[in-house]
Amino acid sequence: PLALYDLGLGGLLGRSLLRVEHRGRTTGQPRYVVLEVVDRPDADTVVVCSGFGETAQWYRNLRAQPECRVTVGRRERAARADLLDAEASAAVLDRYRAAHPAAWERLRGAIEHAVGHTVDGLPMVRLRLR
Repeated sequence: PLALYDLGLGGLLGRSLLRVEHRGRTTGQPRYVVLEVVDRPDADTVVVCSGFGETAQWYRNLRAQPECRVTVGRRERAARADLLDAEASAAVLDRYRAAHPAAWERLRGAIEHAVGHTVDGLPMVRLRLR
């Protein structure tokens, strides 16, 4: 999916996926990741989850440097990442499960296959678009 964004074709992926440009916590170099939107509380806020938990490189980078850029479709905006605590993350995941049960089962299955263990909760990151 990153290549689609690089070609200006991120709009083909719809609004359920987005690209986050973040900075490497040791190198300061730009890094990119495409993530699924799990919640959109308002027009300027999106929430994404880390399927690999708090060890995912993008998650660790945003913890170290929360200023980032977010591309949804063809629109790129500055943003600030807020790592949600376990209680807030669980509430977002509960809403996602209720609203998208089939998608949750597919997502959970893919995550569990990748990490090799069951998944009950996932860390969430709120991206406040500017």
